[in-house]
Amino acid sequence: MSDLQLTILKALGEKGSIPDSSVEFPNEDSQQLQAALNSLLARSMITYKTKETETYNLTDEAKEIVSLGSHEYRLLNKVIESLEGLKISEIDSVMGKNGKIAQGRAFKNGWISKDGDKLVAKVEDSSSVQDTTAEQLKEIVATGSLSNKKDLADLKKRKLIAPVKVFTFSIEKGPEFALEIKQLETDITSDMILSGSWKSASFKPYNFNTEGELPHSGALHPLNKVREEFRQIFFSLGFSEMPSNQYVESGFWNFDTLFVPQQHPARDLQDTFYLKDPKTALPPSDKEYLENIKAVHQDGAFGSIGYRYPWHLNESLRTVLRTHTTAISSRMLKELAKDPKPTRLFSIDRVFRNEAVDATHLAEFHQVEGVFADYNLTLGDLIGFMQQFFEKMGVTNLRFKPTYNPYTEPSMEIFSWHEGLGKWVEIGNSGLFRPEMLEPMGLPKNMRVLGWGLSLERPTMIKYGVSNIRELLGHKVDLDFIENNPAARLEVDI
Repeated sequence: MSDLQLTILKALGEKGSIPDSSVEFPNEDSQQLQAALNSLLARSMITYKTKETETYNLTDEAKEIVSLGSHEYRLLNKVIESLEGLKISEIDSVMGKNGKIAQGRAFKNGWISKDGDKLVAKVEDSSSVQDTTAEQLKEIVATGSLSNKKDLADLKKRKLIAPVKVFTFSIEKGPEFALEIKQLETDITSDMILSGSWKSASFKPYNFNTEGELPHSGALHPLNKVREEFRQIFFSLGFSEMPSNQYVESGFWNFDTLFVPQQHPARDLQDTFYLKDPKTALPPSDKEYLENIKAVHQDGAFGSIGYRYPWHLNESLRTVLRTHTTAISSRMLKELAKDPKPTRLFSIDRVFRNEAVDATHLAEFHQVEGVFADYNLTLGDLIGFMQQFFEKMGVTNLRFKPTYNPYTEPSMEIFSWHEGLGKWVEIGNSGLFRPEMLEPMGLPKNMRVLGWGLSLERPTMIKYGVSNIRELLGHKVDLDFIENNPAARLEVDI
């Protein structure tokens, strides 16, 4: 309970109403006064209305004019004092920085004229002229404004006055008006219940319309938003998610099991990140599978002539940051060989490539991969399933182009027509896994596996209008962009 609140109640009790708070409380700050009024209003002790008016304060220059006269009026006095006229070259030394303003307005008022290099007065006594500027400013001091809006605008333009908003209040008694403020309880305490004092206590009413302050919270990255959309598409098609948290793989699972030869360019240092510690991984526990992989690479097996090169175990056991999530698929398919049955699997996670960073490439990115294993599948099944999968994303206009992948045959790149770019853009890669990959695992010959993959970054960049991938990932990312963008819906062309 503040003294100001009691002062308001006392004045209201004596006068019944207060039509203008600035008259009743001339020395009170309007913000403090309104705070006190709001407190009383919350208790229903008063009601009030706010009136907003605009008044003007004098600048330091204007205060000087009120005290000493306007610049032009003082210049006139200087010219009158100079019996032979005031030299124009001496104006600045006499009037300071306001010399040009004083000269111009004195000319305009008809108080002085030019005689050669001198200024001469056109009146004998300055008391015979009216110093309008000083008088206008004195009126503003007295009333807060001017009735002549043109003169007011001129003073504002000359930066002699500054507008100030003033709030005044008209105050009336409320239904709970009293000269004293009764302390309201906010909660029932255990002591109040024990003593029974709650029965006679007055409680502050709850304001159910008040909105609480939103807590500061995290936000999903746009990549995670689009990733979740992809996950839901896979789940709707009966897929299970593969564990994808193993970023470090051996060359055996990342390359050899996928029938990628040890001399393949993808295994060069300029394309793959190799680890120094640990430098090598343990060999697979299934020795028969290891020998099958060696045979299919080095000598040919399972109906294939292989690559016919000396296959080295040391090269196979070098540790790498996985270059694709297909390394996960190879492990899962090897497990499937223990109990072959139709299976649908997917993964969405990071992969790493030793690439130069630019607007569309990073050294790490996310790969979306699906694997569909069943008996007697064909290329037509792959095309049909791709159309079904991408239709879930809102992409229906597809084209397929033959391509080469070491571990799929046949292989196809997937293209979609992009309305915004006005051209066909590649959105994924696909194929049937080769027998050289599947049969060494122990999978039946008539079990075929469809595989396809696409990047997560490309559709995310298109959805959120990002042209530079470094604005989506890395130190250039705008945190406001992360926090304020809504979840994406895969409903239009990717």
